[in-house]
Amino acid sequence: MKKMTVIVPCLNEEEALPIYYKEMCEVMKQMKEVEMELLFVDDGSIDGTLSVMKDLHELDDRCRYLSFSRNFGKEAAIYAGLQNATGDYVALMDVDLQDPPQLLPKMYRILEEEGYDSVATKRSTRTGEPRIRSFLSESFYKLINKISKTEIVNGARDYRLMKRKMVHAILEMSEYNRFSKGIFEWVGFRTKWLEFENVERSAGETKWSMKKLFCYSMEGITGFSVAPLSFASVIGMLFCLLSFLMIGIIVLRTLIWGDPVSGWPSLACIVFFVGGIQLLCTGIVGQYLSKTYLETKHRPIYILKDSSEEERSTKSVRESVWSKCGLDQSA
Repeated sequence: MKKMTVIVPCLNEEEALPIYYKEMCEVMKQMKEVEMELLFVDDGSIDGTLSVMKDLHELDDRCRYLSFSRNFGKEAAIYAGLQNATGDYVALMDVDLQDPPQLLPKMYRILEEEGYDSVATKRSTRTGEPRIRSFLSESFYKLINKISKTEIVNGARDYRLMKRKMVHAILEMSEYNRFSKGIFEWVGFRTKWLEFENVERSAGETKWSMKKLFCYSMEGITGFSVAPLSFASVIGMLFCLLSFLMIGIIVLRTLIWGDPVSGWPSLACIVFFVGGIQLLCTGIVGQYLSKTYLETKHRPIYILKDSSEEERSTKSVRESVWSKCGLDQSA
């Protein structure tokens, strides 16, 4: 029997976890032809998320968990899940049920019957999402697809099911600054896309603020395009040519009209404008340099504090000690 691992990143999802588990139990009943396991990844939650994970592990052996020493971000949680997944098929899914678990049996059948390496999902609508957020998201996808050679599907979710060979390819990309949507597309492999309408969260609140989304979009742009660097170079050359042109105009004007000192307010504006452009270009270069600096440090993408395997190992050792001593552990 083949095995499927479902990776579920969690950050302060104490309320959503029981609801998600209940829904997944119904789905797992339908998928009797495959062995299922749920791998929850606690991304440094400060509520009772880890306690709920431990309770689910005690209740159901199909539930495993990993817990980080602090919040490392969803990208790190995804990478940790992929590293620790043991299934022949590996799925990524959000715990808030915005990724419908009911699609999982269909995704599995597609991989089994149609020869695809991956089945990915995207939203056909953004119902319930603030308009400004939808506008900015669509603008980001348009921009990155124009400046990057890696095409990223508009509305793409992290929710997907992959075969083991694709997972191995993704793990080969062990970069510190990660943008999974781009990585999934960069590694290639045959992917079929399924559309579904936007679904509201089952419980809790979204952890993606506008600031976090902006920083995440910067990760995508700097990770999969060097167009901003080219833009900075082009701007520099244009202003260099413009400066030579303006010098010629000033010299010519002075020779003809003899008025070299007028126009200081406009000159001050030009100096501020050019200075701003220089700082912008320096900032673009700085963004790429900072990413390079972080990569060269070779810091771990995540640090584990606790896991279900560690708990199982500790429990086994404890039982062994009690047995060697000839004592009843329950006593």
